[in-house]
Amino acid sequence: MPKVLSLVLGGGRGTRLYPLTKYRAKPAVPLAGKYRLIDIPLSNCINSGLNRIYVLTQFLSVSLHRHIRQTYRFDPFSGGFVELLAAQQTIEAGTDWYQGTSDAVRKNVRYLQQPGIEHVLILSGDQLYRMNFQDMIKTHEESHADATIAALPVTASQAGGLSIMRVDQSGRVIGFVEKPQTEEQLAPVRMGADWLKARGIEAQGRDCLASMGIYLFRRDVLVELMNTTEHQDFGREVFPRSIDSKHVQAHLFDGYWEDIGTIKAFYDANLSLTLPNPPFALASAQAPVYSRPRYLPPTRIDGASVKSSLIADGCEIGHDAIIENSVIGLRCMIGPGAVIRNSVLMGADYYEGGLELDDDESSGKPRMGIGANTVIEGAIVDKNCHIGSEVRIVNEAGLVASQRDREDCMVRDGVPVVLKGAVLRDGWELKREVS
Repeated sequence: MPKVLSLVLGGGRGTRLYPLTKYRAKPAVPLAGKYRLIDIPLSNCINSGLNRIYVLTQFLSVSLHRHIRQTYRFDPFSGGFVELLAAQQTIEAGTDWYQGTSDAVRKNVRYLQQPGIEHVLILSGDQLYRMNFQDMIKTHEESHADATIAALPVTASQAGGLSIMRVDQSGRVIGFVEKPQTEEQLAPVRMGADWLKARGIEAQGRDCLASMGIYLFRRDVLVELMNTTEHQDFGREVFPRSIDSKHVQAHLFDGYWEDIGTIKAFYDANLSLTLPNPPFALASAQAPVYSRPRYLPPTRIDGASVKSSLIADGCEIGHDAIIENSVIGLRCMIGPGAVIRNSVLMGADYYEGGLELDDDESSGKPRMGIGANTVIEGAIVDKNCHIGSEVRIVNEAGLVASQRDREDCMVRDGVPVVLKGAVLRDGWELKREVS
């Protein structure tokens, strides 16, 4: 087996996922009630037999560091590790922040030059998919490629937000366009349905090949590119300018893949997991999703109605509550008569004890959780929120975005987002409060 080092790119400020990234790095954003985004690429690596992993990040990395430290521990005989590489000042890299995906790798190139590394796998920290990277390694080695890009068939309407490739009959990349916005830009890299059909894949209207942001390099080639160029981004600069001088191969993937880079994408991806046949199955005997083990009690449901929902551990759901098509995170306290539909509740990091409850009472603040008869529809509620009784979080006015930042609730991509630790007192209504 080739010796592979994996790099997971933690991303920049995560502005498109704001306000979920107001207090945490993008890979640390909770997913599906009990996981974090970073668990997806790390689980894919572990399930593929790759256990030497660095996570590159620079913004608000404390909770991400804590999660990685408490979750990913390998036995001392395997040589495996998951370590965080935060942006730092060095003589070689200088004092600048990472300026892009390629620049982040360049500023950590010394870690690639350790003995025994033949290939470097570069992954994104904000995607939802399941992939056996051994298949990609096989494509890479059999084609004798310098670099291999995981490629996903997409329609022309999806191409505008992705890097689109053209390949020859052997799968070698011969054209590369970053986020084509016009038909003139897209036309030179359209593949057509015949190429897919020859490989046993139904096109279903898909005639473009998109980069999934998953790259496999020969280590020496990657180090050379990092040391001889100043390119800052793989999709915008490295690949378009390397396909003539280097052998860049496409590895075809036709499974579920979602870039969770925006509030709407995050919201939709979470709710898709509640479907009877979700596009991404959390339960898999062959390729489980790993996360931090928590010693929480089972969820207690007292006469509530729950349909098509995911309920994490340690929750208490009061009588006559209604929960439909929703994700309910760890330690959620949901009061009697509450209605939660098409929503993502992230739960809480801890249970409130006597002192916290006394503080809530003395300050007139609702206890942490969801109060009685509160209605939440089509929303995201971040962790540790204090939401009172008779609160209404429903975007009835059809707002697309809040006009200004707030400390309690904002609207992004048409989705109301209650900020981490927010306090919404009894009777609060979104339509009146958020503007």
